[in-house]
Amino acid sequence: MAAISINVTTVKPLADRVLVKVSPSEEKTAGGILLPDTAKEKPQVGEVVSVGPGKRNDDGTYSPVEVKVGDKVLYSKYAGTDIKLGGDDYVLLTEKDILAAVA
Repeated sequence: MAAISINVTTVKPLADRVLVKVSPSEEKTAGGILLPDTAKEKPQVGEVVSVGPGKRNDDGTYSPVEVKVGDKVLYSKYAGTDIKLGGDDYVLLTEKDILAAVA
């Protein structure tokens, strides 16, 4: 069996799925206390890297996804599938798991 090299450019989300690069979590508290890896919360903000074509309607047309590549988004804490590509953390979400676009 041949090995497959997977990187961000080769991952193309299907349907209404969105690939988001996870923003790094906070290293220290507001008071300046350094947090160990076990105490850090899972981040909920990231940047959209790739977007699928949208959800297919009953008549065969697609409803486009509301976010686009480059948007910063806020997503549900335990949503999606965590993926590690090239040393960076990504999450593959459905459009309904995205709560808001962040300006």
